[in-house]
Amino acid sequence: MYAIIEADGKQLRVSEGETIRCDLVEHEIGAEVTFERVLLAGGTEAPVSVGQPLVEGAAVRGTVVRQAKDKKILVFKYKPKKRVRKLIGHRQRFAEIRIDKIELPA
Repeated sequence: MYAIIEADGKQLRVSEGETIRCDLVEHEIGAEVTFERVLLAGGTEAPVSVGQPLVEGAAVRGTVVRQAKDKKILVFKYKPKKRVRKLIGHRQRFAEIRIDKIELPA
């Protein structure tokens, strides 16, 4: 069984037992997270149900496994002929979430 959810403005295809990486969620490690914005759900056990725009009553439950920072990216700003050079580093925070259950409406 799989589902397509919307998290942080991005669409992710998830299935039970899978670990996904999304933007930081304000929960502690081990806490349960519920994604209620399910766009599509289905698979081998149930027929595919497509939302218009969301599947009513469907939810995806997961557990926060880890919260960390990604690798550093360097942003270099440059203006020619002005002697303006600026180097900025950025590390994006993320959370890894293990998908425990995909709930469909009865």
